[in-house]
Amino acid sequence: MERELALEIVRVTEAAALASAQWMGRGKKNEADDAATSAMRRMFDSVNMAGTVVIGEGELDEAPMLYIGEKLGTGMGPEVDIAVDPLEGTSIVAKGHNNAMAVIAVADKGTLLHAPDMYMEKIAVGKLAAGKISLDDPIEKTIDIVAKANNKRIQDLTVIIQERDRHDGLIERIRAKGSRVKLFGDGDVGAAIATALPHTGVDLFVGTGGAPEGVISAAAIKALGGDMQARLVPHMIEEEERCVQMGLQNPRQLLTLNDLVSGDDAIFAATGVSSGELLDGVRFLGGDLVETHSIVMRSKTKTVRYITAHHHLEHKPHLIML
Repeated sequence: MERELALEIVRVTEAAALASAQWMGRGKKNEADDAATSAMRRMFDSVNMAGTVVIGEGELDEAPMLYIGEKLGTGMGPEVDIAVDPLEGTSIVAKGHNNAMAVIAVADKGTLLHAPDMYMEKIAVGKLAAGKISLDDPIEKTIDIVAKANNKRIQDLTVIIQERDRHDGLIERIRAKGSRVKLFGDGDVGAAIATALPHTGVDLFVGTGGAPEGVISAAAIKALGGDMQARLVPHMIEEEERCVQMGLQNPRQLLTLNDLVSGDDAIFAATGVSSGELLDGVRFLGGDLVETHSIVMRSKTKTVRYITAHHHLEHKPHLIML
């Protein structure tokens, strides 16, 4: 992939964040999601690539745009797989809470796992613990391993996990072990990536969440030198059949980071909609001036860029949704 593609992808996440941020706190999650999706789809038209959506808003009959299999870009440039979540955290935006983002992962064609929309068990760590974790280990053993790798006492280790009933037992075991628990509501892409960024203070991500979000997270974690493992959790025969169609003869096989993102060149980009672990949110500075905060990284070069941009909405009338 061309290095310029990374900065072009940031323009796409910026557009989605600018459009959806106008719905912050208005109690209308569908409108916020539609705004992000429309803006992201429109901006993709200007990107020089031959892209195919492998993780998106659903199948063709479920989504009018950014559907699985849709072709994106000008058709000129590298052939790539694209995984998108135009608004990770639709309920977050509707309620005015933290940690909403617009996110995209791009990789060489055929290198992103075509994860179906089902649950996935996940574990993620940063660079120091990479290669030392196993999803099959008890959480108590994992905590010991990560604490030693990060040169921390067990009581100083921070484990981030989604606040859901299905995690109650796991949370109790982490606390009983003596580590700190950091709970979050919606949006687990930012939470998983936080383990690979030292300034967040997060050491370990565990839990069960969406499979598409797992693949998107993996692209970022690979660029940051961290590690991730996962396992799909199909609940119905239809979901198991979908896994087999993807090429997974054992739907419950352990998936390594290289299974999730098999190539050595992947780009991850995100723009904050509301402030969170990873990024500050969109800020309306007065008049038509708006500030965005983005991150973009590439696994091939291990380059991570933080981008603060000022936008004049009078020059972007297509992003004004209200």
